[in-house]
Amino acid sequence: MENKIASSTPPASAYTSLKTFHKAHRADWESLEKNLASFRGTHGRTFDQLDTLHTLYLKVSQHVSVCQTYFPHSQLTPYLNDLATRAHNTLYKGEVSSWGQLKHFFTHTFVDLFWQRRLFIALASLLFLLSALVSFLAVLHQPESLQILVSDFSPPQDPEAYKEALRHGGSVDGEASFSAGIMTNNIQVAILAFAGGVVTLGVFTVYMLILNGLMLGALACYCWQIGASYEFWAYILPHGIIELTAIFIAGGAGLLMGYKVLVPGPRPRLYQFKTQAAQSCLLLLGTLPLFVIAGIVEGFITPSPLPLGAKYIVAGLTVVALILYVALGKQRQAAK
Repeated sequence: MENKIASSTPPASAYTSLKTFHKAHRADWESLEKNLASFRGTHGRTFDQLDTLHTLYLKVSQHVSVCQTYFPHSQLTPYLNDLATRAHNTLYKGEVSSWGQLKHFFTHTFVDLFWQRRLFIALASLLFLLSALVSFLAVLHQPESLQILVSDFSPPQDPEAYKEALRHGGSVDGEASFSAGIMTNNIQVAILAFAGGVVTLGVFTVYMLILNGLMLGALACYCWQIGASYEFWAYILPHGIIELTAIFIAGGAGLLMGYKVLVPGPRPRLYQFKTQAAQSCLLLLGTLPLFVIAGIVEGFITPSPLPLGAKYIVAGLTVVALILYVALGKQRQAAK
């Protein structure tokens, strides 16, 4: 059976473009989707039904290999990989449990979606960091601009007391806390950054990233001016690295959606919108655990009396954990 299927699939060189490849095998993918939708495990299925599913699975597995080799940056690659995985699980593992699906999402699907959109996530990060640098320099040369850039923050009358409060993870005399001033409603920011790509073709996404970058840079400069930079970053980084990573991912998904609608390439805009919306929603969903982890850190580590050095260690561990998560996810994908 396998030889027959292999001989029926033209070599990758036969496809002059991704569009040709898509047109040649779209019917097989749709047929496999329909078969998977009708299955609830392999028990009680006839041999012919299982044989049909197995045949389609082998075909799509070959298509995954071709797509990964010749069209690695196409959005079709993660789709076919996921389709083949679901078929494999149905054939060889029976009905996949909810826990299994959740595990597969965070160990494979989310990492793959992240990697496919890495350039736009990097662009979102760059917009944020550049705006933070601009506001830092603005406050450095014109301190009064702090109130313009961060309107809900009032500089304390006693900077030394404020510095000491940061050292112990708190604020002074009811002054606006840094967690409220810098990372307020982070999940809302992420959703808005993502939605901006849908509604405004990325314009609002850019606005949200720049706005939050300006706020961070302005407050960072103020703390530098009063000699509290070490305390400031010890307060921000343990939870901020994870929160900002989630915001950058959501922002990158929003930017990509806007770009694909404006520059759809060879495919119709409506197709690009539907495809990007579905995959970007999955990417946004994957950031929710990051916000949960950041919230735990912000609730228990940031305001704790731990030494500032220990808080920097926590921040470093979050960076290492994020890098390992993506690297190991890519390694699993390559092994598969």
